[in-house]
Amino acid sequence: MSTEVSTLANGIRVVSHAMNHLETVSLGVWVAAGARDEVESEHGISHLLEHMAFKGTKKRTARQIAEEIESVGGELNASTSLEQTAYFARVLKGDETVALEVLADILQESQFDPQELERERDVILLEIAATRDDPEDIGYDLLAEAAFPGQPVGRTILGTTASIKGIDPATLQSFLDRHYVPERMVISAAGSVRHDQLVRHAEALFGGLARRKAPDSVPARYEGGARSYKRRFEQSHLLLGFEGPSYFADDYFAAQVFSGLFGGGMSSRLFQEVREKRGLCYTIYSSAWALADAGLFSIYSATGSEMITQLSDVVVKELEAVAQSGPTPAELARAKAQLKAGLLMSLESSSARAEQMARHVIAHGRVLAPEELIAEVDAVGEGDVRNFARRLHEGAAAVAVVGAGKSSAEHAERLAGQFRRIA
Repeated sequence: MSTEVSTLANGIRVVSHAMNHLETVSLGVWVAAGARDEVESEHGISHLLEHMAFKGTKKRTARQIAEEIESVGGELNASTSLEQTAYFARVLKGDETVALEVLADILQESQFDPQELERERDVILLEIAATRDDPEDIGYDLLAEAAFPGQPVGRTILGTTASIKGIDPATLQSFLDRHYVPERMVISAAGSVRHDQLVRHAEALFGGLARRKAPDSVPARYEGGARSYKRRFEQSHLLLGFEGPSYFADDYFAAQVFSGLFGGGMSSRLFQEVREKRGLCYTIYSSAWALADAGLFSIYSATGSEMITQLSDVVVKELEAVAQSGPTPAELARAKAQLKAGLLMSLESSSARAEQMARHVIAHGRVLAPEELIAEVDAVGEGDVRNFARRLHEGAAAVAVVGAGKSSAEHAERLAGQFRRIA
């Protein structure tokens, strides 16, 4: 596989994967800084900074930024997570220098004009308000808060109305200067791209950034607990979480395999038991989310208020069954096949591949070969899955219940209490 990695003189890493059968290039800049790097007074600044990067530089207005990319038929976007912020584009082959030049400009020369900031602040406040109408969003925010209370990783990425109103241009510039440093930046490209040309252009556009040390992130500490939201919705939303492994942990792949067989598809235990056999919900699934030093295994379901207790009892029973007896050989094989297929299918998308490579380089200092990932999945045995399920079953739970009105708190405390007694 044609994957190459180089390091610029100032520490920025450049990675590319040639997919010469494509007519396009997906490329971007990934910065190992996100919402978990915010102090309390900066809550939401990573996401706001991502928005403001497109609102004008010393050379370009916001309109000119959009027009320059779209004039060559390209797309420009960005995203913010707890640990990373990404700025990326997709263009036709031969136009990657246009995209890289625009990315270099918005990351190094943004003006943070006060009038533009006021307009974008209003946009984000509307985005925050929209999440209050989405019970699933509310549930996941509460689950994170229950799992990691009083910590950056337990706060929302968007921030709050009060915190966003308190951020000014100087605060934005200060956060960028502290965290957007070369050692935390990766330029990644996949598609019809030549590595030597990419490195040359990256050096010319980003080589002027001086090396400097970024502050360390605040370590995450899982606690668990119960949270609820008493507003009534059409359905009640139940979220159950447990301490999960970081992506460096020995049982990281066991967690991924377990998530697949427990709640990862139509053949999973939860889908079959909760929806197909008992009709207790329309939606139910599990996920294993990981950070550099922590993780969260979660189960989400939406059901009628009168069925919350029955549904949660079935979920606990199924978790206990895997913890005691382990998975069947058939469901273990299915989960592995699904996970491996997902890993390999992602290689067929240039945008997914560029993102995957950037995340690998940030986390591991290199791109993990597909064969390595497949081998890790294949190495997961029935005992590994059973042990992981047992650890969840014996641990403290984080619970969030949304939409059941005043009884939401009672349901949340009841379910969290079941795991406190087990522990």
